[in-house]
Amino acid sequence: MSEARIAVLDVDGTLVDTNYQHALAWYRAFRSLGETYPIWRIHRLIGMGGDQLVAALGGDDVEERIGDEARERWVQEVDPMMAETALLPGARELIVALKERGHRVVLASSGKPHHVERALDLLDARELADGWTTSEDVESTKPAPDLLQVALKKLGEPAHAPSMVIGDSVYDVEAAKNAGMPAVVVRSGGFGDDELREAGALAIYDTPADLAADLDGTDLG
Repeated sequence: MSEARIAVLDVDGTLVDTNYQHALAWYRAFRSLGETYPIWRIHRLIGMGGDQLVAALGGDDVEERIGDEARERWVQEVDPMMAETALLPGARELIVALKERGHRVVLASSGKPHHVERALDLLDARELADGWTTSEDVESTKPAPDLLQVALKKLGEPAHAPSMVIGDSVYDVEAAKNAGMPAVVVRSGGFGDDELREAGALAIYDTPADLAADLDGTDLG
C-alpha cells in the first residue's frame, strides 16, 4: 500500500469470544419477561445492536411492550457470564500486526462501557489501539453505519478516510457497506460463508490469527 490506512475492528465475536454468552443472556432475558424464542434465532441476530435486536426478533409490539426492560435484564444476565469469555486465537496479535504495518487501529464496539473495558484489559490494548467506542457513542448500532463513522471521528478522520472493517457477522459487513468501507470477516460469528460473501465480505478467515498471517494478501497488507 502506498499509504497507511485505518483498521476498524469489531470487538465482540471478532476479537473476544462472546457471541454465545450474548445469545444465552438474551434468551434468559426474554423468557423472564414471558417471551420465549429459540436460541438459534437469537444467535442469528448477535452482531446487531440491542437497540434493534428486540424488534428484529419479536416485532414492534414486543419492542414497545418490553424492549427497554429486556435490554436491562440482558445486561443482568450477561454480566456474570463475561468472566467466562476469552480472546479468540490471535486477537491481540492481529492488532500488533496492523500497527507494525503502519495502520491506525480503532476498536468499534457497541458494547456496554464496562464490557469494552474488560475487552481492553483482555487485549492489553489501551496503549496499542488508537481509539475505541462504546454503546454510549451512538444512537443507532449495526447494521447502521453510525458506529463506524464515529470510530473514524475518534481518530479525527473524515468519513471518507481510507479504512477497512474487520468483523464477524453479516451486520458488520452491512454496516461497512452502508459506511462505504470494505470488510473482511472471521467465522466466529457463526454465519455461513455464502451469507458473508453475499453481504459483501471481501475475504473470510477462521480466526484473527489466520487473518494476521495473511495480511499481506489483503488490502491491509
